[in-house]
Amino acid sequence: MKLGIITVSDKGSKGEREDLSGPAIRASLKADAYEYQIVPDEVKDISEAIVNFVDEKKCDLVLTTGGTGLSLRDVTPEATKQVLDREIPGIAEIMRSESYKIKKTALLSRAIAGHRKKSLIINLPGSPKAVKECLKIVEPIIKHALGVLEKGSVECGA
Repeated sequence: MKLGIITVSDKGSKGEREDLSGPAIRASLKADAYEYQIVPDEVKDISEAIVNFVDEKKCDLVLTTGGTGLSLRDVTPEATKQVLDREIPGIAEIMRSESYKIKKTALLSRAIAGHRKKSLIINLPGSPKAVKECLKIVEPIIKHALGVLEKGSVECGA
């Protein structure tokens, strides 16, 4: 699996803040093959990074971190929505639901998930702690989701 990590941060993109969440993603998923980019909180920059990672770099899984809250600069869900083929609402729903048990403000997350072509795309929160918590929640379904996207269909009934 080739992983794409996009950190969305105005300060990080200017070198004014160290990115801790992107490396936390890589460490949590133990990814050897990966692409990494920091972009500012701009719809165009985020959308272009996702498209590049999927269409050009051929990442199977693209994880964004940051830009999912209520701030006026938090535009990651809007940027992601522009480039998805279809949303997969259950992923973001379970991340919010399970994260709520840890921190009540998780309900303010506007993160989304979906796919573009055969690539799975998931918005994660911006804090390293929340990134790790959310990855624990969704990691068990990632391989299955990628398998379904790759094959086009999977026999799920027994």
